[in-house]
Amino acid sequence: MSGHRVNVEGVWNDVGFPMSHAVVEPEGKRVHLTGQVGWTEDFEVIGLNDAGKQTHAAIDNIERVLAGLGGTIKDVVSTTMYYVRDDDLDAIQEARRTRFSFSAGPAVTGVKVAALVDKALLVELTVVAVIPDNQFKLQSA
Repeated sequence: MSGHRVNVEGVWNDVGFPMSHAVVEPEGKRVHLTGQVGWTEDFEVIGLNDAGKQTHAAIDNIERVLAGLGGTIKDVVSTTMYYVRDDDLDAIQEARRTRFSFSAGPAVTGVKVAALVDKALLVELTVVAVIPDNQFKLQSA
């Protein structure tokens, strides 16, 4: 991914999952994705009561949306993670560790919430990506 990742000495770091203190956006098209969850296209929950599987499914959906615009997961510059249960954080972070590059980790914020739109959902990921101009393709609606 292009862009400049910043991690500053004297600020907490090395949290065990891909993240950067800040990301300076590269040139390209900034894309804000709708929050993605562990739903199939028919709104069936993938990984019922399994936050790790739901996180993988949400990232699969993010990758599909980005691919439709010419981008990849490496183009993600910022992630907001909404989760329901503290006990699920290890599984959520393990899924993120396997899908995001440590060298290109996005800026990350985690927010604990009381519930998501479907009571069976345990995690939702909202991302901002910057897709290089020479890769970007706009699909017709």
